Amino acid sequence: MSYNLLKGKKGIIFGALDEKSIAWRTALRCHEEGAQLVLTNAPVALRMGEINKLAEIVKAPVIGADVTNMDDLKKLLEASVDHFGGKIDFILHSVGMSLNLRKGKAYTELDYGFTQKTLDISSLSLHRVLRAAWDLDALNEWGSVVALTYIAAQRVFPDYSEMADAKALLESVARSFGYHYALRRKVRVNTVSQSPTRTTAGGGVKGFDGFISYAEKMSPLGNATADECADYCVTLFSDMTRMVTMQNLFHDGGFSSSGVTQGVIDQMEK
Repeated sequence: MSYNLLKGKKGIIFGALDEKSIAWRTALRCHEEGAQLVLTNAPVALRMGEINKLAEIVKAPVIGADVTNMDDLKKLLEASVDHFGGKIDFILHSVGMSLNLRKGKAYTELDYGFTQKTLDISSLSLHRVLRAAWDLDALNEWGSVVALTYIAAQRVFPDYSEMADAKALLESVARSFGYHYALRRKVRVNTVSQSPTRTTAGGGVKGFDGFISYAEKMSPLGNATADECADYCVTLFSDMTRMVTMQNLFHDGGFSSSGVTQGVIDQMEK
């Protein structure tokens, strides 16, 4: 069901890889709610993914951009403003990559060169996106930027490795840049801490299947799906949440506030 929450709004979606990705589901919901979109991802992801299929559905151009390259990001924003015929209202940052995780390196044995790349791609990329928009004055007043994160930024999940550090930095960037952008243009910057979700990226974490089952038992409402996360992002892009900024917003069925649940107790007592 559409409520026209984003009618007339224009946004950029980073990170739609395939139909399982939260960015993909969010693009679909934004389109349903009346938004005009530009889709973007790294050149290598554009070759690997199916983004052109999504582009046809949501009637959006695909503009590649390396999130570690300021020139690329400025060209993306300039091209988007030109395409829309005006400034941008919202941005979804759904970007993350860990070479240490891909190589199976334990947190106690990190390759620091890999770690620098992880932080560059997964965290500092948000600062670059915000900085590029700031420099070009590309966001409308009361615009909204949302970045996807995970509770491992606050709590230990051993197999999440360096991505926990990356998410902690991501959330800090959102708070710090959010302060300055609120003063300058009333732009809101928030992070959404989503339940573990069966995406291509999430499935690469060691022990993911076991953990997603545990999280389901630990969440009174159960795990939030990618489509439900997309719904939540739509509300944050809309004018209904104008006074929400610099927040890390848990969208996890209550997992983040649960000490233990009966489902977990019953499992342990079997």
